[in-house]
Amino acid sequence: MKSLNRSTANVILISALEILIGILLLINPIGFTSGIVIALGIGLAVEGVISIVEYFRTNAVEAALRGSLAKGLAMLAAGLFCVLRPGWLIATFPLLTIVYGVAILFVGMYKVQWTVDALRMKIRRWFLPAISAAVSILCAVVILSNPFVSTVALWMFIAISLIVEAVLDLIVLLFSKIGAAGKRGK
Repeated sequence: MKSLNRSTANVILISALEILIGILLLINPIGFTSGIVIALGIGLAVEGVISIVEYFRTNAVEAALRGSLAKGLAMLAAGLFCVLRPGWLIATFPLLTIVYGVAILFVGMYKVQWTVDALRMKIRRWFLPAISAAVSILCAVVILSNPFVSTVALWMFIAISLIVEAVLDLIVLLFSKIGAAGKRGK
């Protein structure tokens, strides 16, 4: 029961984050993405500084084996690059889009299993995760085929697909909980 609650909480949290990200992408895609890149850069830089400090606080032999100085310097450099040049990563958006499309495709495959699991467990509303899986896979195919004339259209499609997928996931979760509660009540 405890893992079921954690699983439910995870679906709700991820769906809420997807909706929030989708809305922020619709409002200001470049600003939102720049903010994410800068935040990532700050995190990398902080982690780099921590690794560098750890290197000098660790005895020489252990520090040499860990390679903390090189890792720390690399993270610090990457972090500073993200903070100082977020536009460069935004310019590589087409590549990032492919990565996002592949990720959405894998999520769709996971949802296919969710559908098959629902069928095998004879859950009446098995078609809800099937719809969610179909939407995920369709969005991934559209993103990977890149039919967009402009980057703005692509940002909008990604934002809307995030929101739609999240809402579908919440609907599936709600109906699966209602179905499970109904079976326990019988």
